[in-house]
Amino acid sequence: MTLQSDTLGSARPTRVRPRRTPGSVYAAKRWMDVAGALLGLIILSPLFLLVALVIKVTDGGSIFYGHKRVGRGGRDFACLKFRTMVQDGDAVLQRYLAENPEAEAEWLATRKLQNDPRVTSIGSVLRKLSLDELPQLINILRGEMSIVGPRPVVRAELDYYGSNAPVYLSTRPGLTGLWQVSGRNDVSYDARVAFDRQYVENWSLGSDIMIILKTVPAVCLSRGSY
Repeated sequence: MTLQSDTLGSARPTRVRPRRTPGSVYAAKRWMDVAGALLGLIILSPLFLLVALVIKVTDGGSIFYGHKRVGRGGRDFACLKFRTMVQDGDAVLQRYLAENPEAEAEWLATRKLQNDPRVTSIGSVLRKLSLDELPQLINILRGEMSIVGPRPVVRAELDYYGSNAPVYLSTRPGLTGLWQVSGRNDVSYDARVAFDRQYVENWSLGSDIMIILKTVPAVCLSRGSY
């Protein structure tokens, strides 16, 4: 049993059935990933340079940040992002959670904070517009991610997946996915897991294209992003 999105930001229970897909279709998905990532890097290169310059001028320090995530088959990889947090983010987070029980409860439930003390002023803008995730196009070229798939998680988050963890580990995590176009941080973590399972068990090239098309308005309207 999982969730199916009828409209962006809403979901209802539905039973999913695994689909048998020819290997050639999975190969087509990979070629679509490579072509899409290359095209994106070429078209968005001026934006990459602009964002990198703004980060360097306003905050100093490193431009990119590679956070360890779990990919297909349980292999760790550095998920690339434009840096949106202060350099000593882990220490800042631990102090903040120790001093704010409500924030700690929010973090334990969702692994997210709506008011995250680690996020820089320019970082909050990049996150709101999802521009911080553009370097993941490089992860896609490396074969660590796909354009569409479950959101990459840290190893500790696999505990939230429970018996659904093998479903997550069976595919490449994505730059966008069903969760992102169905409410993102506005839905519960259990709903996120259910969306990931639904995506994997009902995947098709057509569903990928539909999710990509829905990503554009979701990003422009900043639905559930923080």
